[in-house]
Amino acid sequence: MADVAAARGSAASSLPSGRFSGRSEFAQIVRDALARAAREGWHEIIISDASFEDWPLGERALAESLQAWSKAGRKFTMLARHYDEVSRRHARFVSWRRTWSHLVECRRCVVADPLELPSAIWSPVWALRRLDLERSTGTCGSEPERRLQIREALGEWLRKSTPGFPASTLGL
Repeated sequence: MADVAAARGSAASSLPSGRFSGRSEFAQIVRDALARAAREGWHEIIISDASFEDWPLGERALAESLQAWSKAGRKFTMLARHYDEVSRRHARFVSWRRTWSHLVECRRCVVADPLELPSAIWSPVWALRRLDLERSTGTCGSEPERRLQIREALGEWLRKSTPGFPASTLGL
């Protein structure tokens, strides 16, 4: 049990904690978090945003991190208002999602106001939330209170959501 706590502490300590500001800093934190998730073997990740249009999901490095993270028993949940921008802008992510659809659950919440749906990453060891989407400012860290607050907010939206963004489209 102590090893789990030590692993959680080391994973969280190497990621930023506190405030961040700007699109480039936000994008780098997302890259670093998913790279850390792959190295540390986080068993669950939730990401949420109204559209994911300004996330670095289509980048090669991020796709490589997700590929390295993908193992049996892991769970990746994605929550969005719609997935149009994901399909348009993030081809590498869409391909990874198709391959690993058994690990990835995509949810839609079309009734959400784009400014109310959290723009966030949650894991059992670290979490991030953008508070101002226009300026891409927010907070992140490994504190239990922060992780709990973000997880509870995401849980509320997940309960209001429905399945969305299928891995493949079947037709006749």
